[in-house]
Amino acid sequence: MNIVSSLALVVTVGWISGCATTTESQIVNIPLNATQYNAGNIAQATLAPMGRETNVSFFIGRVPNWTALPLHVYTYIYPGKCESLGPKPAYEMNQTVTTALMSSPAWHLSKKAPVALNELRSGGYAIVLRASPADGGFNLFCGNIA
Repeated sequence: MNIVSSLALVVTVGWISGCATTTESQIVNIPLNATQYNAGNIAQATLAPMGRETNVSFFIGRVPNWTALPLHVYTYIYPGKCESLGPKPAYEMNQTVTTALMSSPAWHLSKKAPVALNELRSGGYAIVLRASPADGGFNLFCGNIA
């Protein structure tokens, strides 16, 4: 699957999920920007309120070729913005780190953050996706929660 097909997949999934609403508030789509270790690749996080928690679904278009399979991605919510992350994560979402292959080379991963979506949207946070320690532990994607 080329980058255009991957982008179309992420946009379509984001558009469909962005049309849904819940009783608490709107579902939020966060574009995730590739870091220098993952340049040219795309991803998106979709956040949905679940009471005092937030459901987070990740759609990952590609990762670097040197990443081992099955793909293991560690996910964090940091205080601050991608340009200036806090010194340590506010929330770790690493209950599971193995992704599900959607269609080569796109992956899906679902997590739960132990914080309400309204708090995330009002507190200046960023979502970070990181390669496994075996793959160097580099930040692959980052997106500011708005």
